[in-house]
Amino acid sequence: MVEKIILDNGVRVLHEKLEHVRSCALGVWVENGSCHEPDELAGISHYIEHMMFKGTESRTAAQLAQAFDAIGGQVNAFTTKEHTCYYARTLDTHVQQAAELLCDMVLHSAFRPEDVDLERGVILEEIGMYEDTPEDLVSEILSAAVYPSQPLGRPILGTQGTLQHIDSQALKDYRSKQYVGENTIISLCGSFSEADLQAVCDAFAALPAGDPVDIPQATYRKAAVVKKKDIEQNHLLLVFPGLYANHPDRYVLAVLNNILGAGMSSRLFQRVREQNGLCYSIYSFTSLYQNTGVLGIYVALGRETQEDALRMIREELELFRAEGITAEELARTKEQLKTTLLMSLESTNSRMSSMARNEMIFGHAQSPEEAVEKLEKVTVDDVHRLAQELLDFARMSFSAVGNVSQPEEYLALFR
Repeated sequence: MVEKIILDNGVRVLHEKLEHVRSCALGVWVENGSCHEPDELAGISHYIEHMMFKGTESRTAAQLAQAFDAIGGQVNAFTTKEHTCYYARTLDTHVQQAAELLCDMVLHSAFRPEDVDLERGVILEEIGMYEDTPEDLVSEILSAAVYPSQPLGRPILGTQGTLQHIDSQALKDYRSKQYVGENTIISLCGSFSEADLQAVCDAFAALPAGDPVDIPQATYRKAAVVKKKDIEQNHLLLVFPGLYANHPDRYVLAVLNNILGAGMSSRLFQRVREQNGLCYSIYSFTSLYQNTGVLGIYVALGRETQEDALRMIREELELFRAEGITAEELARTKEQLKTTLLMSLESTNSRMSSMARNEMIFGHAQSPEEAVEKLEKVTVDDVHRLAQELLDFARMSFSAVGNVSQPEEYLALFR
């Protein structure tokens, strides 16, 4: 059972003990991501994530790496639009050492000017890598178009222009403002002792209290954008306005997405790839944020087959919207989603992440039983109703990367 401790500084410590494992996963989740940044500091959250591994006031970057290796720990981090996470997984004999190392990184990173300058080059290379990854690029340009002049539409990594103006002091100031107790969740899952839990609480009690983060508003705008790139395949993306993370229909959307294009038996995969061989990769997905979201369809294929594929996608969406799903599809999808959920909880890392994400979205760590119960309540009529609401071509946005046509030529296929 997941339990929660709220420290005096506002830090929420979630913990769940598992008796049948020897590992323990520890995550530090900060409710600060790229959508919370001012325009002139775009990319600073991701920059800070990188700098956390470049040394603290008492350890160099090499000493940090050696300390984690010495306890056999797996350590990593990531930044999203809405939060940043630092996590470690280790044996239960080293929980306190892992907590001390993560705490040292979060509270005492040095942000040495020479390291800041070096890491800027690394992040610029990372931006270049994304530019060379069409699947990421087609999503990035559409996000900027549907959330124009809004923080949610900006790239998580920032831009060359904004990164050039972020120095050591800017990183320190932003970390001090955002990395505070009210914005921080500590998630601990696996095998640990009461002494380990107390050590974790004691370590992060040193975080200053601060104010909770403001959730920026985001407004979807229909858009169409293309980017010409000399590559073999064209990468196409359709998105519709979706649901926010805590929407009552989130489980209905999960079922809809799975049947539409999230698996090998899904309608889009079977029709476009398996039955007609028009592409190698096609899938649907959902992106749910605090106050907005999208339902998307991605396909990568040759220029000569893109028109036929888009027509088939349109036909499948029209059919889905008109007729909904069958009882057999619903039963199969529920079983698949339940299996995926429950199997993922066999990993201490997955459970640790789930605890923290649920706390951010729902304000409590939702149990697997609660999730399964809500999934079981989804009906055929629920999915049909939501499909009619969301799969509206009048609100659809589109992006393409590759040897592509003009946006109007693609949109004409959906009229």
